[in-house]
Amino acid sequence: MSLSEINIVVNGDTHRCLENQSIPSILQSLGFNIRLIALEYNGEILHRQYWDHTIIREGDRLEVVTIVGGG
Repeated sequence: MSLSEINIVVNGDTHRCLENQSIPSILQSLGFNIRLIALEYNGEILHRQYWDHTIIREGDRLEVVTIVGGG
């Protein structure tokens, strides 16, 4: 069984990815360090404990905020 590609929006830009991928898999493929980000999924904050169990679907929207330390 081959997987289809879907369109998602990450930080306002459209990206293509394979369907049924987990959020960490997609974010890592886009170059994000998943240890240093906060995530909004379709308009709602998605807690890290749910990332592995949330499957991305066609048209989903992700907003990724990178956490930066400093003073």
